[in-house]
Amino acid sequence: MSFLFQPKHVEKLTTEGFSPQEILVLCYETAQKAGYRIIFQSADGLIALTQQSMLSWNAEIRFIIEYNSLTIQSSSANGTYDWGKNKKTVTATINLYQQLAESLTKEELHEKYLELSANLEPNGLDVLAPASQNPTQKISNFLSVFKPQEDYFITPILINLNVLIYIIMVICGVDFMNPSTEDLIRWGANFSPITLEGAWWRLFSCFFLHIGLIHLIMNMVALMYIGLLLEPHLGKIRFLGAYILSGIMASMISLWWHELIVSAGASGAIFGLYGVFLMLLSTDLFDQASRKTLLGSIGFFVAYNLIMGLKSGIDNAAHIGGLLAGIVIGFMYNTFSLGQEEAKQKIKMVSLLSLGFGIICLIIGQGITNNMGIYEAKMIDFAENEKLALELYNKANYLPKESLLYEIKDRGLYYWNENLNIVNELDKLDLPDELQERNLKITTYCKLRIESYQLLYQTVSENTDRYDSRIKKLNQQIDGLLQELK
Repeated sequence: MSFLFQPKHVEKLTTEGFSPQEILVLCYETAQKAGYRIIFQSADGLIALTQQSMLSWNAEIRFIIEYNSLTIQSSSANGTYDWGKNKKTVTATINLYQQLAESLTKEELHEKYLELSANLEPNGLDVLAPASQNPTQKISNFLSVFKPQEDYFITPILINLNVLIYIIMVICGVDFMNPSTEDLIRWGANFSPITLEGAWWRLFSCFFLHIGLIHLIMNMVALMYIGLLLEPHLGKIRFLGAYILSGIMASMISLWWHELIVSAGASGAIFGLYGVFLMLLSTDLFDQASRKTLLGSIGFFVAYNLIMGLKSGIDNAAHIGGLLAGIVIGFMYNTFSLGQEEAKQKIKMVSLLSLGFGIICLIIGQGITNNMGIYEAKMIDFAENEKLALELYNKANYLPKESLLYEIKDRGLYYWNENLNIVNELDKLDLPDELQERNLKITTYCKLRIESYQLLYQTVSENTDRYDSRIKKLNQQIDGLLQELK
């Protein structure tokens, strides 16, 4: 598959004092001593590969001989980010070339050229020099990221689905850079007070939503990278299964960890795919050289993003949950499925994976208490009691004295004391700090209302205005608290 941004590094050397034939011999000897596999050789240069394994990072090395110069280019054969490996490869190749140029004599170079010349291909420069791409070809190469192909089928579908949902959200009026919390919840983000009240589908929908364009781009680049590496090895069904199961597990862990966080994004599911890959790298499915190279790059990506996730506003619980789920899924795949195509093995793998996933979700679900759901329900009761207690002010002007005293004591004071009990019950819940601070103000509000009603009761029963100034002061404090609570 061809991509527009193929990682590569190119350097050019001057070759004064050496004929083109001598330079060719030096390039050939350099490739041989470096352990490269030569796949093309002509009078104009060589093409070689750093290693033969297609399961690991490897580079294509080009030696292009021109007038008084030699161009050495290293490019990633799999089109993925090279973490600086191409530059290191070119530097090492140049060092080896210069050592050979100093150690080999003219006679040795001549003899080696006579041996080499018999195997040279014609029209070498046509093959060695990459054809320049016109704008249409470049656009086509870029669009290949979004096009399903044989070993890259599920990944582009997932990318397209995430991008399509984002575009639809923007068309419907959602801010393209900074969506509001209300918009995210309306489109299916994971939010414990709603999810735990029965909207379990949010565990799935949330990892197809993104909090702005930058969030979408970062996640899709990460998904493309791991998809290129992992999907050819897992196959379509196992790759999709790992993505979905990891995403759901990430959502579950996020619910368990947070109570007031609105969570959205594919990063939990993507971390799961990285977890699968890390698990497979620890097995014999990859040769030792491949494991070392890939463990370095994948491990760095995971560690870097987990550290970045410590910043506020990032749901690191989902990252960790997805990563752990991916490691478990990778273990199950390796144990019961990879390399075995028999139907019984596939059924056993799917059954055990589903059973294990279900048990883990059940354990996590049992440990999740919907404190926010309880809080919301209690506050609805609080609001209803408050409404009943405040009805007194609508009746005070026309009720007889005995009825008014009844309304103050047996209804007003009763409902304010009930609300005080509700707030005391809420204090026992494990609530976020901001709600605990709010509860303190609500407690003060209830106590001020109770004191105000008690003074009002005394005012009516004694038929006096001696408490008016105190009642007025209490009402001012109540108004101030209401403003803060709003």
